[in-house]
Amino acid sequence: MEHITLLLAIVIVTALVFDFTNGFHDTANAMATTISTGALRPKTAVAMSAVLNLVGAFLSVEVAKTISGGIINEDGLRTEVIFAALVGAILWNLLTWLVGLPSSSSHALFGGLIGAAVMSAGWSSVNGGTVVTKVLLPALAAPIVAGLAALLATRLTYRIGGKVRNDAQEKATAKGYRAGQIASAGLVSLAHGTNDAQKTMGIITLALVTGGVLNPGANPPVWVIVCAGAAIALGTYLGGWRIIRTMGSGLTDLKPPQGFAAQTSAATVILASSHLGFSLSTTQSCSGAVMGAGLGRQGGVVRWSTATRMFVAWGLTLPAAGLVGAGAELLTKQGTWGVVVVAALLVAGSGAIWLVSRRKPVGHGDVAPTDGDAEPAGVVTTAIAAVSPPPTTASATVQAPAQNLMTTIPAPAGTTQDPARPATV
Repeated sequence: MEHITLLLAIVIVTALVFDFTNGFHDTANAMATTISTGALRPKTAVAMSAVLNLVGAFLSVEVAKTISGGIINEDGLRTEVIFAALVGAILWNLLTWLVGLPSSSSHALFGGLIGAAVMSAGWSSVNGGTVVTKVLLPALAAPIVAGLAALLATRLTYRIGGKVRNDAQEKATAKGYRAGQIASAGLVSLAHGTNDAQKTMGIITLALVTGGVLNPGANPPVWVIVCAGAAIALGTYLGGWRIIRTMGSGLTDLKPPQGFAAQTSAATVILASSHLGFSLSTTQSCSGAVMGAGLGRQGGVVRWSTATRMFVAWGLTLPAAGLVGAGAELLTKQGTWGVVVVAALLVAGSGAIWLVSRRKPVGHGDVAPTDGDAEPAGVVTTAIAAVSPPPTTASATVQAPAQNLMTTIPAPAGTTQDPARPATV
């Protein structure tokens, strides 16, 4: 590490900042359904997810190798290009977090990297085949595969549990599925750390290669793995409550069996892709699984207005982050003053987004579920309770169930009404 220059150190720190935003941006992937169904309290859920994200960062480096030596040609690549790419990714992450949309942090990073590289050295600097096979095709396939798997798993779950006949059995079954959700949420968190933390490892490794610290094709050093895992874990612990609210209840209303099916399906897809070195979006996988689970229950619905906004954000992520990355690279090519201006714009833009978010803050109390086990009062019951004052005299009595709209009214003073024959209304 003694050969690390000031610029390289700035790039490494910026990469860890991106990793931090990736953590709180993607917390919803693992824990939104668990929180929305009441399986875990919000704070407990994000703490558990943070620990497992850290563990997952140590399980594989295949995705990191795809990024550091596959998407962009390393020969002649300047360190400033990576800095510009990270600026585009961070700003897009923060903007979509502000509006509560679960966009892809992975595609924001890829878009920024491709845009900055093209601005620096032209289209020849991008390995188009790798981008298509390991980024674009998984982006299209992941939500579809995860959604179909969750839909089938949900229908199978309800078919197996079709013998539940009463409320007591349903509550007992729901409790079992909530326990299963905790396990499956842990698996998603582990998969997220395995897939997403590696992206930052790959970026830092790429920066070290361009800076002459590592040889091309080298694996991420241990200190890079530790730093990337810690950054994404810290971001996860802080919790991206805005996106958790969208994923947990904005797309569809989930029951515990659906949550279990969605998380298990998403975790399977993410872990399989990590093993193959496909750098897919965990956000798209989990979102697709949630929608599939919503459609898998009879009577379940998906809020397509929210889903449409999410699809638009997915489509804009690569080009939008790419344009910002290209603009940042255009400035960094001007020399030191350009790098300083880009850094100042990053800090100012991030600060402005944070200040806007404080106008309508969203915390863990805004995503905690209400008591889903209690049946809501009916319209008639609510109306009667609102207009009928409680009894205030000792003579007011509760009649039999068949006469529950009858009230005893005390006889006026001076009358000879038989107390055994109360007036009724």
